[in-house]
Amino acid sequence: RASAFPPQKPRSELVRTSLRLLTSSAYRLQSECRKALPVEPCPGTDIQLVTQQVIQCAYDIAKAAKQLVTITTKENNN
Repeated sequence: RASAFPPQKPRSELVRTSLRLLTSSAYRLQSECRKALPVEPCPGTDIQLVTQQVIQCAYDIAKAAKQLVTITTKENNN
């Protein structure tokens, strides 16, 4: 979660963009997982579509995390 980061505003626009992607993807992932495992099954749920959305969210989270690692590693080496 973005709240795990210090409250200071990130200096880099790339960091802010990566954090936004990470946060929005995490919320989307949570929402899609709820669709996949509803308390009461919804007859109109397309489980293949939900599964594809979960995979896409997980990919976006990994991508944002990689961007943050790359950016912070470069900043720390400068």
